[in-house]
Amino acid sequence: MPVSELPWAHFDTASGILTLRVHVQPGAKQTQVAGIHGDRLKIRLSAPPVEGRANAALREFVAAAFAVPQRSVELASGESGRKKTLRISGPRLRPDLEWAHSSATEA
Repeated sequence: MPVSELPWAHFDTASGILTLRVHVQPGAKQTQVAGIHGDRLKIRLSAPPVEGRANAALREFVAAAFAVPQRSVELASGESGRKKTLRISGPRLRPDLEWAHSSATEA
């Protein structure tokens, strides 16, 4: 499946913004991408879902993965839920392309 058809990732070349739709699982043993959950990318977070810790850990993980400062990762929706939408400005790396390939081979 081409990345342009992924239900959980959209890159706008005009603005340089990558939008990710994720499903998070806070309180996991390790922070990592865990495949696909419905129409979203599943990310396990080692941080607990209290006092914004999971959201902070998510922004930190995504910023590191895409090689951008944390200020370039915006939580566009889903602040208090498991389903979240992130906007990444000017990603220098594109691990989502690899994640799409690895999740396709797992299915």
